[in-house]
Amino acid sequence: MDKKQQLFNLAGLAKRAGKITTGEELVTKAIQSGRTKFIFLANDASQNLIKKMTDKSKFYEVTVCQTFSEIELSQAIGQNRKVIAVLDDGFAKKMESLMTE
Repeated sequence: MDKKQQLFNLAGLAKRAGKITTGEELVTKAIQSGRTKFIFLANDASQNLIKKMTDKSKFYEVTVCQTFSEIELSQAIGQNRKVIAVLDDGFAKKMESLMTE
């Protein structure tokens, strides 16, 4: 299984475990509250959304993955979303390790 598929599987598992939040407004609130550990941001999202999320993630020191499209992210979690925040340390650490391998 390739790394991309492993990341998708982890995102789906995190959703079923209730360890993600989705959508611009909820993700922004989660980042500001310090609960966000990792962010998936669609590479085909609007420039405003990309700038907002990358600026917030830099300020709050949250890792961002912009490898996937909106369609790919939506398939991974079963919802049509452009931004996904992972709220669990365990899931986030595994996702970061898969990205750096």
